Amino acid sequence: MLVDSHCHLDRLDLSAHGGSLDAALGAARARGVGHFLCIGVSADNAAAVKALAERYADVDCSIGVHPLDLEPGSQPLLDWLLGELQHPHVVAIGETGLDYHYEPDAAQMQQQSFRLHLEAARITGKPVIVHTRAARADTLALLRDAALPQAGVLHCFTEDWEMARAALDLGFYISLSGIVTFRNADALREVARQVPADRLLVETDAPYLAPIPYRGKANLPQYVREVAEFLAQLRGVPFEALAEQTTENFKRLFPLARVCG
Repeated sequence: MLVDSHCHLDRLDLSAHGGSLDAALGAARARGVGHFLCIGVSADNAAAVKALAERYADVDCSIGVHPLDLEPGSQPLLDWLLGELQHPHVVAIGETGLDYHYEPDAAQMQQQSFRLHLEAARITGKPVIVHTRAARADTLALLRDAALPQAGVLHCFTEDWEMARAALDLGFYISLSGIVTFRNADALREVARQVPADRLLVETDAPYLAPIPYRGKANLPQYVREVAEFLAQLRGVPFEALAEQTTENFKRLFPLARVCG
């Protein structure tokens, strides 16, 4: 069984499935995907991801505000986040983090929000899902300062082995998406070979970043199979072993998730 550890089910392009989310999830299940983590990115989509987790027994969700969804002068509030995290199917915090690639001028605002999410993680004990791009030093510094007693994950990892190793040393997991299949991702493939088996997750980040051979098309949770198959071949292990290992890793990192099998 596979787990899509990071997908945006409320944002999928469902045209390939006749506009039906049921059909899209069914197609993923038919390819061995047994669980989905639907990711919160803003206060506006919190209700949507919780509703999906209530609707489907194999969907859990996270709540948080993505660094690129922050509004100047309107920071998320800790009380709001802690309240949302009480929902029984909210198993994680985020996605949160830093993204200086698109908004370098928003660094201070992003850091403030990231600290708030890390404080919520400290209070609740729930794992944090971290987005980081062009902000390596600040991301690691804030994670070190937080000194969380529980693990989290750097999702859709695209950095080098030095950053991966630093995150691993802090207890974090590394999640790989379809980017690892891209032709220009040689450096990332080197990272993918070295991540310890018990710290590796797979994801689609659907509807974004479809793996080869679907690159350039809308991504779907069913394509997490392509990511896992590619990684199994890259790491020289049977696909079934990688699927089992990454599922066990997901269950360990997100113990409140309703994963069967």
